[in-house]
Amino acid sequence: MRIPLPKLKATLLYFCHNTDPKFLGKVKLMKLFYFLDFSHLKRYGAPVTFDTYINLEHGPIPSGIKSLVDTAADDPDNSTLADTIAFERPAGTNMYRILPRRAFTEKDSDYFSGPELETLKKVCARFGGVNTQTIEDASHKESPWQNTKLLEEIPYTLAAKDKDCLVTEDDIDLLLKITGIK
Repeated sequence: MRIPLPKLKATLLYFCHNTDPKFLGKVKLMKLFYFLDFSHLKRYGAPVTFDTYINLEHGPIPSGIKSLVDTAADDPDNSTLADTIAFERPAGTNMYRILPRRAFTEKDSDYFSGPELETLKKVCARFGGVNTQTIEDASHKESPWQNTKLLEEIPYTLAAKDKDCLVTEDDIDLLLKITGIK
């Protein structure tokens, strides 16, 4: 994961403030990050977080971000995200609902390039009001998830197999080599 911590916190706050809170649990959050990274990659040739994605039963997850979010849920006093997000467990559910600890500010928006902010807006417009199953199903229709097996790392280059990708696999591969990811 190469996203600076302040930018990660800003991303979390953006998702918290631009999705229906009754649907924003950990599983949906992981899919929002997936669509942020892979939508941005398909249009501009680079992901936003550069996290490592893993194929899990409920869809792709960003492994580094998931670890930080899990720590925030399980041990909030020792979490680097304690000032950003909190969790509640609605009665009768297994869901850990994610709640923002503060507003998303103009300073937070400064962490994003114009295209990154545009991608955040599009992802939230598409998935902000839907339940977890809907975004999970959408992630299962994507080539990166379909072309990997359970627990395998998902290469960013698989995004080029989707019809909506505007960059080539070679373009993605070159960028990843230049940035030291590959």
